[in-house]
This record gives sequence, structure tokens and C-alpha cells, in this order.
Amino acid sequence: MNIPQLLGGLCLTALALSVSAQEKFKVCADPLNPPYSSQKLDGFENKIAELFAKELGQPLEYTWFPQRIGFIRNTLTAPVDDKIVDSKEFKCDVVMNVPAGSDMSLTTHAYYRSTYVLLIAKGRGWDDIKDAKQLTELPLQKQEQLKIAMFDRGPGTTWLQQHDLLGQGIPYQSMSGDEKNNLAMQLDHDFKAKKIDMVILWGPMAAYIVSQSPKGSYNQINMPETKGIPFAFSMAMGVRNGDKARKSALDRLIETKAKAINTIIESYGIPLLPIPQDSVKKADD
Repeated sequence: MNIPQLLGGLCLTALALSVSAQEKFKVCADPLNPPYSSQKLDGFENKIAELFAKELGQPLEYTWFPQRIGFIRNTLTAPVDDKIVDSKEFKCDVVMNVPAGSDMSLTTHAYYRSTYVLLIAKGRGWDDIKDAKQLTELPLQKQEQLKIAMFDRGPGTTWLQQHDLLGQGIPYQSMSGDEKNNLAMQLDHDFKAKKIDMVILWGPMAAYIVSQSPKGSYNQINMPETKGIPFAFSMAMGVRNGDKARKSALDRLIETKAKAINTIIESYGIPLLPIPQDSVKKADD
């Protein structure tokens, strides 16, 4: 072991000890949210959590709750016993995937950056689309044939509205509350049933849909930079506000295990972009 590796190991040990007498790596996660997490432990969040727990020498424990409104309140900031006033023991301590700089929690350094993509099923008359802008240049008669999934909110919907394509959108709820299908699973089903032909979708979810069909079934086009509509986002991990020791421990792991983290994420086919420095600065503010 060389000196930098030795020093890195010592730092990790010190940071792990500084997270008080925490005996477990307690993760807040959705039980059915591919490709992020599941009770089968086959999501990329599960794999990274397993990696981190091993590095910290802590058993991995999950608190499961659907990823919807109230997720943080019912997991990360929920005391184990709500009858105890000012309880210091919470159901879980780490959310593995939150926007860098989110005000819902204290966030770590960003550990990956992805983008929304235009995902198009091949063989349905749209194979010549190589850029999202081409949708706006189609003859009206052709535009009227579009079957593009559209959500109740999000940059894809804003883009469709900006380009007068809302009329061709097939509506979906971003958080349906369906216990048997998350949004990516529902879209995968509807693509196969030919209810939709395309969607502007967050990269990890698009990657899941692609993974459920034979290779070459989809064209995947990164959404272009558009004034006033951000499509690329840096993602971090979240801990409770004020839990700076745990944040520091996670930041160090994100730094020292960056290669292993990237390998895990890339194995899911998720489109990755370079992480800008301002994502780190925002997380440190």
C-alpha cells in the first residue's frame, strides 16, 4: 500500500469513528424504484450503499418508503419513536440519491451527473429523428401522429409547451403511488403495448427502459441545452441538516471510491456527464 492509500484509509477510519457510535449504515430507500433501489437490492443505489457500508465496517440496514411527497419526513427526519421528545435516533440516516444542493437535506459532494434524454422506440416511423429539435420541424400532419409521454411537471413538459407540442402529449403522473409499478416500469409496459412511441425522460429511468428490451430497440438522444430549461443535473447523497460528521464521511468515500461508483452506475447504462465544480461548492455551502 502506498502512502496516499494509507493516509486515505486512516482518514476514512477517523471519519467513520467521528460519526458517533453509529453501528449501522442506515439507508432510506424506495422498495420498488428501479433502477435506483428495490427490496431485491438490485438497484445502483443498493450497490453503492453496500460498497459504503463495507468500507465503514457497518451492517447495512434499510427503511423502506415509496419515493413520493413526504419521503424525507417519513424516513430521514422521522424518529424511531415519535413519542420521545427531541429523540436523537432516527429511522435512517442516508438518502442515496438527491439533487446536489437540495434544501430538503444536507447534501454531499455530487457523485454523478446525468441528463434528460429523448427516448424513441425504433421501427415506428421515427427512426430518422436524431435531434429533439426535429420534432418541432415536422409537418403538422406528422406532428399529430406523435405519441409522446408527458408528465404533470418537469423539464420535458416545459420543453413540449415551449415548442407547442403539448397537444401531442399523453399524460402521466410523476408520482403515481402505484405499489406494483414505478414510473419507469409503467413507461416500459406502455412502450411495449405501443401506447407511446417516445418520451423525454431522466437518464437513469430511460436506461432502465432500454435494459428491459433487446439491444437496439431504442434511439436515445441527450436533450440539448435550452435557454431557461435545464436538462442536466448533478446528484448527491442526503443526510439530516446539521449532520456534518456523516456528510464528511460520505464525501470522503465519494472521493476515494469514485472509480468504483462510476463502474456501478455505468453498468446500468446510465448516461453520465462530467460533474462541474459548482456542484461540489453548492454541497459545501
